[in-house]
Amino acid sequence: MGLAPNTVEAYARALEDYLNYCAGRDLTAVGASREDIATYVRDLATRTSRRSLNVRDSVAGLSNATLRQRLTAVRLYHDYLVEEGLRPTNPVGRGSDTPGKGFAGARNRGLILHFHKLPWIPNDEQWRAIIEAARQLPIRSRLMLALSYDSALRREELCSLKTDDIDPAHRLLQIRAETTKNRQSRVVPYSEPSSDLLGAYLPQRRELTRGRGRLFISESCRNLGRPISIWTWSKVVRALASRSDIPQFSTHTPRHLRLTDLARSDWDIHEIATFAGHRSIQSTLLYIHLNGRELTQKIARGMAEIHAWRIKMLEGLLK
Repeated sequence: MGLAPNTVEAYARALEDYLNYCAGRDLTAVGASREDIATYVRDLATRTSRRSLNVRDSVAGLSNATLRQRLTAVRLYHDYLVEEGLRPTNPVGRGSDTPGKGFAGARNRGLILHFHKLPWIPNDEQWRAIIEAARQLPIRSRLMLALSYDSALRREELCSLKTDDIDPAHRLLQIRAETTKNRQSRVVPYSEPSSDLLGAYLPQRRELTRGRGRLFISESCRNLGRPISIWTWSKVVRALASRSDIPQFSTHTPRHLRLTDLARSDWDIHEIATFAGHRSIQSTLLYIHLNGRELTQKIARGMAEIHAWRIKMLEGLLK
């Protein structure tokens, strides 16, 4: 279907989890009922994810997005079983979240409600702590962190950068369509500090390999000279989160922060969507996290302008 490899892998893990659940309870996917699916969802909702174990004040259960992804994989698998004639109906409901409706058959409500949570982004003090901790990282990892913020890069986009994707004269990055989530290419800028980090990193890269290709090369003895993987970068970020004592920090946090900072700078939502590589501004809206104080300040500024305009209009009564 042209989905990204990581998406296919995520669906595979979800299906494997469901099949293991069935095997552990002497069930078969062919004979699974609506009640069995509901019980599986309850099992998912009461688990503790590995990530939540590292986050203080977390609650048991997988995230809403993970629950929906798991159930989507199960629904697609049962669609396959129906198409193959192995079972007559799909026990997994689909449709919109219509209050008061059931989750299967001709009814509209999905089995799992869809919640949109604000993304976590660090405050100024937390960001300083992250940067301070990053100062101890190798130059390659510092450059990766800087670019992930500057250009609002996804993890796959960052690790897939090639030497040919860089325009150092204009400080631009070409994000190739095949590396993006929605197969949409874009050109994004990066800052002068990132340019300086890049200049310091390239001589080190040449010591590992003189070949063109992937920009970021492994320095470990095990994979020396080979392109680093997204999992390697995830490990670096987890270590950085631990060192800075900010466990919520993830590979996606710099992207969230960058897009929010653009909104704070009064960028138009369509401009931010273009920068982020989103097809829909609805996706962009999920990334932007303006806190209550910032919204209050915007309202105050706006009301002050309106008030000044009305007072100006009242001056006309004196004439």
